[in-house]
Amino acid sequence: MLASIRNSAPRQFSRAYSTAPVGTKNGNGILWASLATGAVLVGGYLYTRSKQTIDVESATPATKALDPKNFVGFKLKEAIPINHDTSRFRFALEPNQELGLDITSCFVVKAKVGDDEKPTIRPYTPVSPQHARGYFDLVIKKYATGKMSSHIHAMAPGDILEIKGPVPKLPYKTGALKEIGMIAGGSGITPMLQLIQHVLADPNDHTKMTLVFANKSEEDIILRSTLDEFAKKHPDQLKVHYVIDKASSADWKGDVGYVNKELVQKYMPAADKDNILVSVCGPVPMMKSISGVKAPDYSQGEVGGIFKELGYTSEQVFKF
Repeated sequence: MLASIRNSAPRQFSRAYSTAPVGTKNGNGILWASLATGAVLVGGYLYTRSKQTIDVESATPATKALDPKNFVGFKLKEAIPINHDTSRFRFALEPNQELGLDITSCFVVKAKVGDDEKPTIRPYTPVSPQHARGYFDLVIKKYATGKMSSHIHAMAPGDILEIKGPVPKLPYKTGALKEIGMIAGGSGITPMLQLIQHVLADPNDHTKMTLVFANKSEEDIILRSTLDEFAKKHPDQLKVHYVIDKASSADWKGDVGYVNKELVQKYMPAADKDNILVSVCGPVPMMKSISGVKAPDYSQGEVGGIFKELGYTSEQVFKF
């Protein structure tokens, strides 16, 4: 069953994250070989809103806003700053429209940036509830070398962003797995949050999940209050562990350093267990160290790094 789930995932471009080292090129050619800026939702807002949206179902079937073959323009309703470099962007849908994303999937956005002859295209994963109607949210961190993140941060209410999707990733099936281990770095939290939210919203899904979320500093942990709220409300189903490069305060209670073999052994489900999956999403160096990078054709490729050393098979590993 695990092999069928993993192997049914289509070959796609790699995600590119702005957590890549300064100097990384941002052309579309690099997009397909590296990782791009991710989008996340910050604070307790997501959890509260998701419960309200999922629990209250309209008697009228929703229409889907996305088109998998064509780019569609979506109007920005508002942009709300979260911190010095991160904002929440809410885009408008029709009142009885939902975005139309499956779990797990993303979409691609297109924009003409500066004097570039060709448009810039980047993948993003919204983290608003899957069946939210009338809107969808992206929270995007702005990076100096991020063409698309800078473009979106410069948008004003009423501006249009072109989007095409969905682009399917891991086709999740309720009950297929006993445990899921997740390792995310920076903006790589996006697909993990999408899956966490989906699992916890389904009363028939008892899959246990453990998330290791790595960041440079405590201040860089996006989404912390939302993740903590999830873990607090579902203590038997979700465990969240934070890792930062260097603690700036003696009050820090999480792990310090990089995600290494010892942390993987400590927190991830062991390779000798049945019906488990370990997934990774983050900057290329992190992916290379933990799971190995994707193949040149953007398929999953061979398992490498720490996961290979610990005996995980290709059927037990998914690289976002």
